[in-house]
Amino acid sequence: MMKIFNPHNINSRGTKFQSVKNFLSERKKPFIILIVILVIGLSFFFYFKKNKINLAIRSLMTISKAYELLINEGDLKKELEVVNKLVTTLTKSDDVERAFLILLQNNMELRPGGGFLGQYAILKLKNGQVTSTFVEDANILDQKITANVATPYPFKRLLKLKNWKFRDSNFSPDFPTNVDKAKYFYRLAGRGSNFDGVIAINATVLNDLLALTGPITVSGIEFNSQNAVLKLEEVVEKIYILNPDLDTQNRKDIMKKMAPIIIDKLATIGNVFKLADFFHKEMQKKNVMVNFNDTNLQSLIESVCWGGKVAESWGSDYFMLVDANMGALKTDYYMKREISYDVDLTLEKPTVTVNILYKNTAPYGDWRTSDYHGYLRIYAPKGSKFLERKMIGYPYIRQELGKTFFGMKIDVVMGKEVNAMLKYELPDNFNKDNYRLLVQKQSGVDDTPIKINIKTKEGEFSKETTLVKDLKFDIRKE
Repeated sequence: MMKIFNPHNINSRGTKFQSVKNFLSERKKPFIILIVILVIGLSFFFYFKKNKINLAIRSLMTISKAYELLINEGDLKKELEVVNKLVTTLTKSDDVERAFLILLQNNMELRPGGGFLGQYAILKLKNGQVTSTFVEDANILDQKITANVATPYPFKRLLKLKNWKFRDSNFSPDFPTNVDKAKYFYRLAGRGSNFDGVIAINATVLNDLLALTGPITVSGIEFNSQNAVLKLEEVVEKIYILNPDLDTQNRKDIMKKMAPIIIDKLATIGNVFKLADFFHKEMQKKNVMVNFNDTNLQSLIESVCWGGKVAESWGSDYFMLVDANMGALKTDYYMKREISYDVDLTLEKPTVTVNILYKNTAPYGDWRTSDYHGYLRIYAPKGSKFLERKMIGYPYIRQELGKTFFGMKIDVVMGKEVNAMLKYELPDNFNKDNYRLLVQKQSGVDDTPIKINIKTKEGEFSKETTLVKDLKFDIRKE
């Protein structure tokens, strides 16, 4: 008997709306997750007043032992060992200052690399301490770029953008590619890009963090795991979008007030276990991605698949759904997806049928929400051939990252759903024997239900699960 084995490893609304679109097109958006990464993430290692470095390292060592006793999963043990090694390296006292570029991505406006890159930060560390921070809107950096760089296909076609710049640099689903592109644009702006590492953080990390700490109240406003990202965006953005003449200099003050409140909740020994598990899960889900110049550190990251890399060398069946919001607003907060992946290996040419149910759950349109206008790409084994499509635009077909991708326009009206379908043949040289399937998750997308059905000469084999992280399926004989 055979079974599937799943190890889990791997727009127009009048003058007011037009003014909103004009403001958003300038991308003058504060990014709400900045405090989380600068204060919360690093405070985990640096906050404690006495023996901060040694305490953090010893705590993680203890966690590894606890998990080792409770969870018999070799991959989990390896991931925790990698965390220990990273912490030890980045917090050591060697009088070396290290600089990191932090990409702050708002995944309520989804982009292939996670979310719209509205702000970035430069963080410097020395001897386990933060020595300096610099924060800037991506729009300000982009104003310094005078070079004319041709935009990728959908930006020119759907957004009418003539030039490609830093804020749109994360157009690839492959994080190392986005890192190189972000550094490239940073240099075009006249800045040096000799960073020790690049870190991408998605906005919904804040909601996840408050699920850990519980609600907080700042300036009389309650923020919780359900509303934090939306409510904070309202406080620092809505009034200024609808009233463009207001002074915007102090609109981020609430974030400065929020930081110590969250720190106070986290800075207890009892929270260390939960906090370590929290960051571990965010890395698995690709809400946090890292890339190091140091080859040893980068090898560690890639050994546990935390580098956001597309698996170019994967030798069997492959699937990755990659969406990009082309509507400028924050509609992705309301978008839900369900995937059905069917493979027929009994045909002379193995055929894949992908159905993606898109649901736009937005109840109405406002300053941040509208009908969904997106550009989706489906990445398949290199050499796959298009057959049919429904409810999506005719595919733009190209090869990159060792794959063939089909790029298509998708539109979903508020309160409605669309069942998009794409059918294609697997490559002529595809090996039907020893079938394996790797499904990679896009950074910034919520947990997505997925159904896998594989039809073979021996029978049909199905599996339903949730795409929380990269998944690998294969068929094995008992």
